[in-house]
Amino acid sequence: MRLEVTCKDRIGLTRELLDLLVLKNIDLRGIEIFPIGLIYLNFSQIDFDIFQPLMAEIRRINGVIDVRTVAFMPSEQEHRAIWTLLESVPVPVFSIDTKGKVKLLNPATRLLFGISPDDNSEKTFNQLIPNFNIHRFLEQKEHFIQMVPITLKKQDFEMEIVPIKLTDDNQYNHCVGAFVLLKYHTIIYDHPKLVANDQSGFNQIIAVTPKMKQVIARAKKMAIMDDPLLLVGETGTGKDLLAKACHLLSNRLRYPFLGLNCASMPDDVVESELFGYAAGAYPNAVEGKKGFFEQANGGTVLLDEIGEMSPQMQIKLLRFLNDGTFRRVGEEEEVNVDVRIICATQKNLWELVQKGLFREDLYYRLNVLTLTLPPLRERRDDIIPLATHFINQYCQEQKMGVPSISADFSNYLKQYSWPGNVRQLRNIVYQAMAQLSGNTLRVQDIALPEHTEETMFDENLLEGSLDEMTKRFEASILARLYRDYPSTRKLAKRLGISHTAIANKLREYNLTNNKNDKS
Repeated sequence: MRLEVTCKDRIGLTRELLDLLVLKNIDLRGIEIFPIGLIYLNFSQIDFDIFQPLMAEIRRINGVIDVRTVAFMPSEQEHRAIWTLLESVPVPVFSIDTKGKVKLLNPATRLLFGISPDDNSEKTFNQLIPNFNIHRFLEQKEHFIQMVPITLKKQDFEMEIVPIKLTDDNQYNHCVGAFVLLKYHTIIYDHPKLVANDQSGFNQIIAVTPKMKQVIARAKKMAIMDDPLLLVGETGTGKDLLAKACHLLSNRLRYPFLGLNCASMPDDVVESELFGYAAGAYPNAVEGKKGFFEQANGGTVLLDEIGEMSPQMQIKLLRFLNDGTFRRVGEEEEVNVDVRIICATQKNLWELVQKGLFREDLYYRLNVLTLTLPPLRERRDDIIPLATHFINQYCQEQKMGVPSISADFSNYLKQYSWPGNVRQLRNIVYQAMAQLSGNTLRVQDIALPEHTEETMFDENLLEGSLDEMTKRFEASILARLYRDYPSTRKLAKRLGISHTAIANKLREYNLTNNKNDKS
């Protein structure tokens, strides 16, 4: 709780305020005093029956003009303003104290030096910039802004060192540290990709279930690394979306992100797309072409369906991963690039290795960092948030009002096994929205493939007691059939039980749809 006390300049007034808090047994967390007649108090939350008389007693103190609650202390607002300023600056900026210890550093600095957002360990100037004597600058008698050209991470910078000065009571200036700005020689300040720690990719990923939240947390840690990343998951689980999110959060975000599906093209096309080719390498190749690895130099290349890559291409990829060099098709000269490889697959690569369909040495080269994306049937609490997201997305695209979702529609979505995962859910939602009549989405608005025995089975059905498992399975059957038999009488006849029994069960599982039930 925070209070702003407007008062006259009177000796002893602040002491009386503090004595009052002590008398009320209130724990003071902070106090800020301004010479313009403002005192700010920060203390722990108190009950209303204590707070109301406290405000009255403060107002009765001699010299107090008014007292009111405020949301933040002035120092809190100032601190937030400083951080907002630092975060918005596209160049690396950090501050140091008189011993050269780093006190503040903005996201662009973390990005340049590969410091993760959750790394709060103590850093020094010389750890970041080892070839400059910062202590000589800090220990000199007179301090002026200094400009020094330096090279870091194979990039040229203009390092600007700005002294931080404070004036004491005797009007003597003291240097208490410095701000260090690293200005790119060729920086374009309005370039949209010069934003450090771009979270926009991860913000597009819906994660409500603990299992998916854990995947996202691990992905954010792996995003800042340069080692190959392997994404494993069924079709439609969002591997490409996660790969792009990792690229945007990495220190490669200023460079291209390119992806190639290894299953959709023959070897010669895959080779020319990845490595490029020289002029005359093919009958119609009048000019040469840079491949994905060259185009994405400094950035990231996603190799989708890596398990479908042929043995010949696996050898070429392995050679590239070993030293970052390759030859364009039809050329002898070697090209060296710096790209991060992210691979995606829905297959078990180790099983392919055991069957002789995937190189074991390539498997170990790719399997450095691995993330497994769970299928949608194992993250059921994400289904409705995802569906809602896709509904809002469709309505925004089509500039239409957002419909409500009926209970039976929600229940049916949650019961379905979604063999096509998130991609299938999006397509189904878009189909339903395209043929929607009215303001409510119902089960009758969607058409899903029949459950097979394989897709019907779900590990989540085995949780809990036998009675809980039985009810869960029964509910999934009723939800599925109620779509095709949208009346209690028809559904009762289909299942061979009484109309009353089926009506009771639908109510029990919250599957009733009285408005549309054509009994």
